[in-house]
Amino acid sequence: MKDILFVIILAVVGYVFIRKMLKEPILPWKEKVVAINKMPKQNSTTKKKKKKGKEGEEESVLDEVEAAPFKEMFPDIVGFESHMIRRVENQFTMMAEVEPVNYFLLDQSEQEAIDAGFETWLAQLNYPVRIYLQNRFIDLTEPIEEIQQTLFEQDDLYHEARDFGQNMIENLQMWQANQPRYETKRYILFDHTVEIKDFKYDSQEELEEKIVEKAFSELYRRVSAARQQLRKSEMTVHLLTTEGIGEVLYYTFNRRKALKNRFRDIAGKEQLALYVTADQEAEHIAFVKGEIERNGQVS
Repeated sequence: MKDILFVIILAVVGYVFIRKMLKEPILPWKEKVVAINKMPKQNSTTKKKKKKGKEGEEESVLDEVEAAPFKEMFPDIVGFESHMIRRVENQFTMMAEVEPVNYFLLDQSEQEAIDAGFETWLAQLNYPVRIYLQNRFIDLTEPIEEIQQTLFEQDDLYHEARDFGQNMIENLQMWQANQPRYETKRYILFDHTVEIKDFKYDSQEELEEKIVEKAFSELYRRVSAARQQLRKSEMTVHLLTTEGIGEVLYYTFNRRKALKNRFRDIAGKEQLALYVTADQEAEHIAFVKGEIERNGQVS
């Protein structure tokens, strides 16, 4: 009898030891409870994923992401004047676009010349300069329109060439719609604050004119210096007009939608006008302008 009890106790101890080593519950019927407790998390996740798919909440190409970094660069914009961004306390910013050079296709001597020109410009700076990089979706609308115009105007094209052009148009449209890619625009921002303590003026309007004139002359001088110096590095600098600044802002805050609603189409349809107008005769336009000027002088 003692031998039987010893064998039973030894078997129980061995069973408990094995279950502990395997990290399994000692009582077999508790496995179902553990499994049931683990199931809801997995099911809830899958249900959420399925629900997301049913409701169509997946990220779309046209979903916008707030351009916070650009807002941090200009947190206090007042308006746009004379191709400049005006901010509070008579702070002005002028923007210039830089066309880059393909640096890595040049030999060592040409690369050194570019580096020397860029470093020389940086060494001469004694005022604040900021660099802004903007990523945009590549827009193939204009190349596609050029190919379409060529196919329409050329009557002596072979049938194979016309088919090739049509297939290229379809492939470009499909590529742009399904696999949008980015291009980088490069801008230099010149900041200047106008001090009015040395100005002599008789009215507030005269003071405003002098402030804008002073800011423009100083910032344009800086842009011209950058254009002249960076030209030696084969980089072209273009001053952005008020419309150009508006285009940068449009692509900043409509990064994805701009691929469909192009800024040039908006400007071409005169949707940037302050008020809606229709086609009118020159005499009527001159009459309306005269009335506006007369009412402005009366007020």
